[in-house]
Amino acid sequence: MADHKHGEMDIKDQTATFDGFVKFTTWTVIVILAILVFLAVFAT
Repeated sequence: MADHKHGEMDIKDQTATFDGFVKFTTWTVIVILAILVFLAVFAT
């Protein structure tokens, strides 16, 4: 088995995936809040 050396793994892909997930989650929350405000203002 190869020796593990802490901090030497390339994590570019994991970082990009996490950044994309955070952006997606942020925009999803914004859209949901906008829909809720729209429904609260124009609901009959």
